[in-house]
Amino acid sequence: MSHIILGILFLLVALLAVVSVIRQLKIKNYFALIFSVLTAATFGFFSIATIISELANL
Repeated sequence: MSHIILGILFLLVALLAVVSVIRQLKIKNYFALIFSVLTAATFGFFSIATIISELANL
């Protein structure tokens, strides 16, 4: 059960990173854009993998 909560927290961080990607595109801050994309991809991957892993074990 605690792993699902961890996956949801990772998903929230990934969604905030997507918001940051949109903001960085608007103000054309490419250095921050790179880090925002990497953060969104990393946390997005781990959140989806964690949730799928926990649901497969039920």
